[in-house]
Formats: sequence, C-alpha cells, structure tokens
Amino acid sequence: MTFRNRLAATITIGLLTTAVAACSNGSPEAGRPDTSPPPSTVDTTPTPTSPGSGTNAVPSAPPSRPAPASGSGLAAGEAFIAYYVDLLNYSYATGDPTPFMTASEKGCLGCQGIADYARKVNVKNGGIKGNYKDKLIAVKEIYRGASGRLGGSATIRSGTYEERLTPSASPVQQTSSDGTMEFTLSTSSGDWVMYELQITE
Repeated sequence: MTFRNRLAATITIGLLTTAVAACSNGSPEAGRPDTSPPPSTVDTTPTPTSPGSGTNAVPSAPPSRPAPASGSGLAAGEAFIAYYVDLLNYSYATGDPTPFMTASEKGCLGCQGIADYARKVNVKNGGIKGNYKDKLIAVKEIYRGASGRLGGSATIRSGTYEERLTPSASPVQQTSSDGTMEFTLSTSSGDWVMYELQITE
C-alpha cells in the first residue's frame, strides 16, 4: 500500500465503522455483492497535454462525471467509485484536490487526508515519478443502508512509482500492490458523493 493510502487510512480508522454501521441490510438490494465487471465508462481520465502520453504527463482538466455515475441508484454508486478513483489520480498528477473534494462531503476525513497528501506530493512538483495511478479492479460489494447511504468495498491496484515526500528527501520506490477501499456514499443534489473512505492493504 502506498504512503498516500496509508495516510488516508490512518486518519479514518474508526470513522468508517461508524458510517457503515448506519447502513443495514434492510433494503431488498442490500448485501448482494455486484459480481459484474465495472461499467465500460471506467476510464474517464482526460488526455494529457504534455508531449507524448507518458505516465508523468499532467492533465489540463479533471475528468467529468460520466452519465452512468449520475443519479442515486446502486449502479450509479458503482460507477461513481470508478469516477472518484479518476479524480484521485488527477489530484496526484496536478496537486489540485479540489475536484475530488467537490465530490466529497465536507466532513470526510479520509478525503481530507488524501487532499493534504496530494497538495504536498504530486507529479507536477516532482514528488511522484512513474506509474502512480490507482486502478479500480472491482467493486466487490455495494449495498444501501437504512439511512439511504451506500456502503461497500472495492479493490484498488496502485502502480509502481517513485515518491519523494519533500523536495530534499531521498526518493522511495513504491511497488504495485492491491488495496481495499471501504466507502460510504451519501447524496448531494441527486448524485452520490463520498461520505467517508478508508483504504487498507
């Protein structure tokens, strides 16, 4: 698991348990893992503006919410997770967490931990080099709780890249690994937003 994911996980221990506890198996759709592959619109990453299409190119604009991630159904929640991972990757490239924070509740501490990391360590300022992008492998479980929020988990795979936590620090090699993103989603203006998340190895 990468430093950025450990940082978010450390901040949110205990918080996700409380948030997901509000989700119960009270709805007919609840508790059934979605075994279908993620939607075909998973790749919403904009085309890089730097010459070539290398892994360290910095995109000029954040990805837009795809149509399948709009609305408040279970399928929209699953598509939102793919979109959210793309927003996280945008922040790791640019150092700008505004787009994914806009798609998050203000009180999401895990989101804030990732935002703090992205502002300090990113491709744009030379803090990250290599295949830094996280990839959604599968949404393993998604269910609606009694509160109306969605809870669940997804498998995320990080790439292999070099990370420098401060300009004077020695680079640290981060190897590719799989982690689990446990999430709770809430609605805002009819669409899902991240209520809380925790990423663990």
